Amino acid sequence: MGKRAPVKIVVLDVLKPHEPNILDLGRALCQDSNVLDVNVSVYAVDEKTESTKVTISGKDIDFDQIKKIVDDNGAVIHSIDKVVVGKKEIIPVPPEVSLK
Repeated sequence: MGKRAPVKIVVLDVLKPHEPNILDLGRALCQDSNVLDVNVSVYAVDEKTESTKVTISGKDIDFDQIKKIVDDNGAVIHSIDKVVVGKKEIIPVPPEVSLK
């Protein structure tokens, strides 16, 4: 088996408690040496939790390490919504336009 292709971007749906806040969660994720940038956005809030989208970019993201950091901060990954694997980022294709 050949060399494993690096994971460049991961987008996660993460459910987290109100504390730590998204700033602290983002900083915790950036402590990983393979992570270059993190974007955390809240899209829903209830009495005890926040639903967030977490976008991580890096040289070769170690998903197991990311999961550990999320878990250590009292949060849980609901889904992996996007990954970019390879030597460079793929340019997204816009959704099809209806030709009515």
